[in-house]
Amino acid sequence: MSEDPLETVQTLLESVIEETDDAEVHYKLRSALQILEASKEEVSTLKEAVADHPELEDRLSDLGYL
Repeated sequence: MSEDPLETVQTLLESVIEETDDAEVHYKLRSALQILEASKEEVSTLKEAVADHPELEDRLSDLGYL
């Protein structure tokens, strides 16, 4: 598994989709994957925004935002 928690969750969701045949469960899991992807993009944007501000980056990381 990846050290990135979001990548780990993505891998787990994808594996569960492969293991089930229930259309409703697939829909919910695919929806969760879409939300996860949006979250990953937000984190990426935030990391880019604070790249030039190490102190702010450290504080946000300590708070669990990065």
